[in-house]
Amino acid sequence: MSASPPALAVEGIGKRFSGVTALDDVSLEFRSGEVLALMGENGAGKSTLLRVLSGDQGPDEGRLLLDGTEVAFDTPRAAMAAGVRVIYQEPEIIPHVSVAENVFVGELPAKARVFSRRTLTKATYDALAEYGFEGVLNPATLGAALSPAQRQLVEILRVLTAATPPKVIAFDEPTSSLSEHEVEALFRLIGRLRDSGVAVVYVSHRMKEIFQLADRVAVLRDGRLVGVQQAAETDEPSLVRMMIGRDLSALERRTTQDTGDVVLALTDVTTDDVTGISLQVRAGEVVCLAGLVGAGRSELARAIVGDLPIRSGNVELSGKRLRAHNPGDAVKAGIGFAPEERKTDALLMQRSVRDNVSIAVLDRLRRFRVVKRAKERALVEEYVRELRVRTPSMEQEVRKLSGGNQQKAVLARWLARRPKLLILDEPTRGVDVGAKAEIYRIIDGLAAEGIALLVISSDLPEVLTLADRILVMRAGRLAGELGREEATEEAVLTLAIPETEPAVDEAQEIGA
Repeated sequence: MSASPPALAVEGIGKRFSGVTALDDVSLEFRSGEVLALMGENGAGKSTLLRVLSGDQGPDEGRLLLDGTEVAFDTPRAAMAAGVRVIYQEPEIIPHVSVAENVFVGELPAKARVFSRRTLTKATYDALAEYGFEGVLNPATLGAALSPAQRQLVEILRVLTAATPPKVIAFDEPTSSLSEHEVEALFRLIGRLRDSGVAVVYVSHRMKEIFQLADRVAVLRDGRLVGVQQAAETDEPSLVRMMIGRDLSALERRTTQDTGDVVLALTDVTTDDVTGISLQVRAGEVVCLAGLVGAGRSELARAIVGDLPIRSGNVELSGKRLRAHNPGDAVKAGIGFAPEERKTDALLMQRSVRDNVSIAVLDRLRRFRVVKRAKERALVEEYVRELRVRTPSMEQEVRKLSGGNQQKAVLARWLARRPKLLILDEPTRGVDVGAKAEIYRIIDGLAAEGIALLVISSDLPEVLTLADRILVMRAGRLAGELGREEATEEAVLTLAIPETEPAVDEAQEIGA
């Protein structure tokens, strides 16, 4: 008796954009009751393959087979109807309707063809409870008020509550915004899906997650399938070599580096989100802000750059009182800020790479209000080359770049500006291992040049790699400071977790 065909398969898939090959002769099987991890550097073709699977883009060559029968998904709706769903890292949410309506959009439950808000709300509560996310979302909350993690949870619920039971579910970097508690709930859910016979595709840069979840690992590089390995028969160095074509040596931070004068000084700063924060960052120093989700780290950064009001306290930049009423004032004073949400808060998605990189230095590129285009192009090309931003040209719309290359474009903007202080909020979120190492080297190089860096990160190994000093926040306050020599993951977590509460606060909302 022959084995059953895979739930979904792609054979010889090719896809090009403006002469750039995104996928080249990719053949891969997605089997029922299995988790296949899909790995590769940013720009390797993972997102393009997911778009082909979801019907968002059609292949230029090759074919798709569903249960052994050739199919053509000309729209996402056609893929959904066939039971193939993709949960993207940054899903589309309707801002002015409730969570419940977002979850059931297109499939609103009704009685006798009459819309019932009570039925809709109950169905959402039931779904949250059934899939292990009870208490973390209010069905009445408007989409515009959701955090990145909450938006992702809404998309997960959309898939699981769809009228057509899913045969194949692809998760694109699903844990990038989730708290520890929600990650555990998601992993339990993925286990349930696999046990029920669903084919799960899991895209992630996080090796620990890959080995925890995956049965097989497929690696793409430059649009081609490099190979497929049984997860139990490979290791992290082997996967890294497959992904980037070389061994990735660990970043070696400088062991001796003299820091300069104090660049940033906060004295008893209080906002609506943080209380009594006092800290300093010196020239040539990397200070990392660590803490649990909701500790107030991002809110503190936004207050420093004038995006949130400071109720009391004092902020000084290079010894002078800083009065930043908006981020533009902060930029003029010598502060650069790369926020966590690059698509909504940092990038002009419909504009070119050139526009996005040069926007912070236009005042240095123009004469009599006329921008010197040749000088602008030369400057952008320099930093795009330095950061290895993968783009067909400087005129490519930044929305068409991969997530990691979008992040590099944000960093290129501030490299061009050369601020006194650079604040980076989750600088490697959604970035592959090769690009992450490049960003680490860039941060180290900036510090060596005398720039003061304040880095916010939820990745403890990253914090320990980058930081000269670690400041740990808890519930809107500074809980303690750790020097490089004394810092360990255990020491950071001891300061971050309230002594009177469990290690994971199950009542905490995602992204609070």
